[in-house]
Amino acid sequence: MSDAISQRRATLVGLVAILLWASLALLTTATGDLPPFQVLAIGFGIAAALGLLRAGVRGRAGWGELRQPLPAFALSTLALFGYHALYFIALKRAPAVEANLLNYLWPLLIVVFAGIFGGVSVRPGQWLGTGLGLVAAILLVTRGRSFQVEPSHVPGYLAALGAALIWSMYSVLNRRHADVPSAAITVACAGVAVLGAIAHLLGEDTVTPTASQWTVLVLMGIGPVGAAFWLWDHGTKRGDIALLGSLSYLAPLLSTLLLVASGRAQAHLIQGVAIVLLLAGAWLSVRASRTQR
Repeated sequence: MSDAISQRRATLVGLVAILLWASLALLTTATGDLPPFQVLAIGFGIAAALGLLRAGVRGRAGWGELRQPLPAFALSTLALFGYHALYFIALKRAPAVEANLLNYLWPLLIVVFAGIFGGVSVRPGQWLGTGLGLVAAILLVTRGRSFQVEPSHVPGYLAALGAALIWSMYSVLNRRHADVPSAAITVACAGVAVLGAIAHLLGEDTVTPTASQWTVLVLMGIGPVGAAFWLWDHGTKRGDIALLGSLSYLAPLLSTLLLVASGRAQAHLIQGVAIVLLLAGAWLSVRASRTQR
C-alpha cells in the first residue's frame, strides 16, 4: 500500500472519531445532576474495561499492545484527563452550545501548532484563520451585544478554552509517539478513570445514577470516550493532521444541531454567524497549509 493511500485511510479513521465526538455534548448534558468528575471516572472506567477485555481476548498479542514508553503514557493520560475534566466542567457551568463551540477552537489550534512544533513556518492564512476563530469565540461569549459577560458563566467559558488548548497540543505532540500501538490508549483510559475517581472523592458528593443515566454513561464509554480515542490516535499519528483539523468542524456543527434538536439548547443567530466564522477560519488554515506543502 502506498504512503498516500495509507495516509488517506488513516485520515478517514480520524474522521470517524470526529463524528463520534459530535454526540459528546448531548450525552454529557444528558447526565443531568451527576458531578463532572464522577461522569469522567465512570465513562473512562467503562472504556478501559472494554479495552482490557479486548486485550484479554487477544491474549499475549493483546497485552503486548498495551506496553508503551512512560512519556507516551503520561502525555495521553494527562491530556485526556485534563481535556475532559475541563470540558465537562464547561458544560456544567456555561450554556451548552456556547461552551461546546468555544471548545471547538481546537481544530484551528491544531493547524497552527502543527506548523509551530513541526518546524514549518506558519503562513499568513493560518494566522488569519486563527483570528477568525477568536472573533467567533468573542461573539459566542458576548452574543454580539457587548463585552459584558455573564459572570456566572466565566468559569465555564475559561474551562472550554482550556480544553481546546490541551486537546490541540496533545493531538500534535502525539505524532512523536507514532510507534506506540493505538490500543495502548486503553491504559490511558484506565489512568483517567483513576484520576477522575480521586478528584470526585476529594471534591464532589456522589450521586447514584438513574437507569437512564447509566445508559448514557455506557454509550459515552463505548463511543465518544472509548472507541473514538483509538481512532483519533491512529488518525493523528498516520493521517493528514491539517486536514483532520479542518474536518473536525463537522463535530461542532453536528453537535450543535443535536443539542438544539433535543431541546437542550436554544438556537440564535449569533451561533450561526460564529459557526460560519469558525468554518471559514478552518478553511483558510488548511488552504494555507496545503499551499505550504
